[in-house]
Amino acid sequence: MTTHFIRKAKLTDVAHIQSLINSYASGNKMLPRSLHDIYECLRDFHVCVEDERIIGVCALHITWDNLAEIRSLAVAEDRQRHGIGSELVKKCLDEAVNLGLASIFTLTYSREFFSKLGFAEVDKATLPHKVWADCIRCPQFPNCSETAMTLEMCQ
Repeated sequence: MTTHFIRKAKLTDVAHIQSLINSYASGNKMLPRSLHDIYECLRDFHVCVEDERIIGVCALHITWDNLAEIRSLAVAEDRQRHGIGSELVKKCLDEAVNLGLASIFTLTYSREFFSKLGFAEVDKATLPHKVWADCIRCPQFPNCSETAMTLEMCQ
């Protein structure tokens, strides 16, 4: 049986991260990311590696005091339903605890997935920093169909 592991992303991972994210973006399942975006936020990313292949990515992006976003969660189609997405999110949540963050949010089309991890649905209006920093540049703005969800961290 092949095993996988999760680690922080490296510079050599950028093209693979972009390819995985943009494979979902091409199906309108998430926003595309440019190489520039990924290089700029590389420290936010964790990757899941199996047999030297990146099979999953997830980022924890700090947006404001005590607030961060889980974003760019993508798992290779042939490796879905093996718990890799949950492992990646949990790794990001561990990092959030270490950083002392109080609240984590996500915008998602996968409500059920994030609900199982303890996230609860909220109104997008409660996330003004996200809306004005990123959402305003999105082609779907202001008619976004993603669900905003938050998780309050135990301090």
